[in-house]
Amino acid sequence: MDQFVSTFTNKIDAKGRVSVPVSFRNVLAKDGLEGIYCYPSLDDDALDAGGQRLVDKIQNLLEALAPYSDERDHLAMALFGASEIISLDQDGRIVLPERLRDYAGIANRVTFVGLGGKFQIWEPSRFEAEFAQGREKLSKLKKLLGAGGRESGTAEGGRE
Repeated sequence: MDQFVSTFTNKIDAKGRVSVPVSFRNVLAKDGLEGIYCYPSLDDDALDAGGQRLVDKIQNLLEALAPYSDERDHLAMALFGASEIISLDQDGRIVLPERLRDYAGIANRVTFVGLGGKFQIWEPSRFEAEFAQGREKLSKLKKLLGAGGRESGTAEGGRE
């Protein structure tokens, strides 16, 4: 299955257009949705985006919740009501709606970040800060996992 991978930073031109990375366009073309499905991230100051797989995943998530429940309605509002389907022009560029740009703090450049089945669109300095914070958390987790749950000061396979 094709995945969104890597990170790309592109400029927004004078007409408000930005080029979507070719590798992302290739995944989208195979995914069957005309355009890019995009909404404000529920967790980050970024935009979540993708193709038909993302729409299907959201639909499956909603169907797992009780019909007519507040949780289902609120999630549907956040993931469908706040969404846009953004068209790609013949050169692979999009124009991000002002409402989405404002949410993500995007001005003249964007960073596209592949996350496997979806991608995110960030304001570059916000992404760099989030990425640095994430690496720091992962480094601490790696050290914790590397300790294998042993208390500090114990020898491997033995006791103090």
